[in-house]
Amino acid sequence: MGSKLNKILHNSGLKITPQRLKILESLIELKNHPTVETIKEHVHKNYPNIALGTIYNTLETFAEKGIVKKIKTEKDFVRYDVITECHHHIYCDESERIDNYFDKELDNLLKEYFRKKPIEGWDIKEINLQISGTYKDKP
Repeated sequence: MGSKLNKILHNSGLKITPQRLKILESLIELKNHPTVETIKEHVHKNYPNIALGTIYNTLETFAEKGIVKKIKTEKDFVRYDVITECHHHIYCDESERIDNYFDKELDNLLKEYFRKKPIEGWDIKEINLQISGTYKDKP
């Protein structure tokens, strides 16, 4: 995984540092949209000396460079998503679970809708649908 992480940082124009590598590795390993606290706990298992400020700053840099997306939940928590291609999110009201939802047909419908009905004064760059409900395990 090391060369993949190096490539991601290099392609984003970022200097490759042990801290950035460990934080990026944690994001990929944790998957499911971790919070800063979850990332910190994961990073500190092997690298307890990485400061919380370094983690916050690195995540901000990753978001600016498009390596991750910041996702704000309904309860105003910021979570991070390493999947940067177009997709939507489904939130569970009870458990705070967040799942990715990929649907090209829906993406095309939304793009076409806003192409036909633009919002005056706005140049739409991205459309992310937020769906909320209750997650139920399959019987």
